[in-house]
Amino acid sequence: MADSLLFNPRTYDPQHFDPETRRLLRATVDWFEERGKRRLIEDYRSRAWLGDFLAFAAKEGLFATFLTPAPAADGHPDKRWDTARIAALNEIFGFYGLDYWYAWQVTILGLGPVWQSDNAAARVRAAELLSQGEVFAFGLSEKTHGADIYSTDMLLEPDGTGGFRATGSKYYIGNGNAAGLVSVFGRRTDMEGPDAYVFFAADSRHPAYHLVKNVVDSSKYVSEFRLEDYPVGAEDVLHTGRAAFDAALNTVNVGKFNLCTASIGICEHAMYEAVTHAQNRILYGRPVTAFPHVRRELADAYVRLVGMKLFSDRAVDYFRTAGPDDRRYLLFNPMTKMKVTTEGEKVIDLMWDVIAAKGFEKDNYFAQAAIEIRGLPKLEGTVHVNLALILKFMRNHLLDPVEYPAVPTRLDAADDDFLFRQGPARGLGSVRFHDWRPAFDAYAAVPNVARFREQADALCEFVTTAAPDEEQSRDLDLLLAVGQLFALVVHGQLILEQARLTGLDEDVLDELFAVLVRDFSAHAVELHGKDSATEEQQVWALGAVRRPVVDEARSARVWDRVEALSGTYEMAP
Repeated sequence: MADSLLFNPRTYDPQHFDPETRRLLRATVDWFEERGKRRLIEDYRSRAWLGDFLAFAAKEGLFATFLTPAPAADGHPDKRWDTARIAALNEIFGFYGLDYWYAWQVTILGLGPVWQSDNAAARVRAAELLSQGEVFAFGLSEKTHGADIYSTDMLLEPDGTGGFRATGSKYYIGNGNAAGLVSVFGRRTDMEGPDAYVFFAADSRHPAYHLVKNVVDSSKYVSEFRLEDYPVGAEDVLHTGRAAFDAALNTVNVGKFNLCTASIGICEHAMYEAVTHAQNRILYGRPVTAFPHVRRELADAYVRLVGMKLFSDRAVDYFRTAGPDDRRYLLFNPMTKMKVTTEGEKVIDLMWDVIAAKGFEKDNYFAQAAIEIRGLPKLEGTVHVNLALILKFMRNHLLDPVEYPAVPTRLDAADDDFLFRQGPARGLGSVRFHDWRPAFDAYAAVPNVARFREQADALCEFVTTAAPDEEQSRDLDLLLAVGQLFALVVHGQLILEQARLTGLDEDVLDELFAVLVRDFSAHAVELHGKDSATEEQQVWALGAVRRPVVDEARSARVWDRVEALSGTYEMAP
């Protein structure tokens, strides 16, 4: 029997979506299954461009249906920007290969500045390109400056007729080889400061657009390109001044979220392979899964993966409910990017420790999963960048809650239009949150939730009595350790909210929080060892260490769920 908590192509039927969404998601799964595992792996190993996949997506209108906001859809009833179904498609792409997800992801990023723009002609053009099956690109990063958009060397010289001539290079730009429209960030040569910023639309097929190379050895085309005296007409300008800067950051806000569900899909496919192999591998006359350390590692991997899904599903609700007066998504977004993707790395590592050399074999999905899972924490900002962002919300979240209307599960067929009118990308310190404690109170009878709650309360005490002083606040190494502790509390909160909404089995929840208790203790010990930790902080750190509540019967029941995954899915050859 398939585990209802994990995606399984054999049983997948997303009945919670409208008929067209359900059809497109199922058609995507069927396309990959009919293509088969050998072809999937061979295309990955040979670095083949994704032409067949993009032809399928164009034929079905997949990107056009999922990535055209309703106001640009010209009345098409199924086109909208719906974060819930976008998340579902991310998971499917991750399950079959990150190369497919990447072409989709950078299309999302490329569309961000367009859908935020007041340039109606550019929006019409983008919608038409989508309907033709084109992909898009996001021309932000540069070889010298990375994503430091303050220092961009893409220069726009006014041409005297209301347009510009653009010259400069961009680096690490996905789909730069094929994009029908590239949203490019640059600055004017006749101005200084924020007023000089410009976002404009370029065409990768234009003679003044020069494709240099793919900077990675992959089917993902992560390009370097150069514009040489590229003509930018007034109709190509998407944003100017501070609005261009805000469009860059707000686009990343939209696109960053997609990394979590891609990570989930990778882990799910790898888990089927790992458990099936371990259960059927006989060592010393017994299955590998008879060894206690193997059971613990696979069970830990399973509950961590369930936690990733619970957190990400609940974060969707906050994205879809966001508005000018509710910007809680600005915390939950870097959490999905940083926390969920690093959990994915742990899940793969735990399974790899079990299956060992099998994880290198060329005929398995696992070999590419072990490589691709590393990329997601490092895209759309590093773990450190996102942890530093998360820290900006800590005091308000932990200590100063406010009332909000209850946020329901958001699977309705609605357009998430606020994502393209987020406004200025500042004011993070003013974002307020609902009280995190009721989510824990609801599961106070679950032993390891209660144990973790002790640690969360201790963190509040730390922030109140032993928080880093002004000098320590410049020590990012120390602050990141604190950020890991705070991230665990937020992670646990949304997991519990989603558990309540879905009726999650409490054995699984208890086993998951046993893992989180261990994680919190490990980060507390790390904080204790930091060079600049004060004596008071060191005492607090060791006092926050807890031992999870052990229940052998509970652990055995969770193991039964893991063991039952064996043989439930193998990709068609």
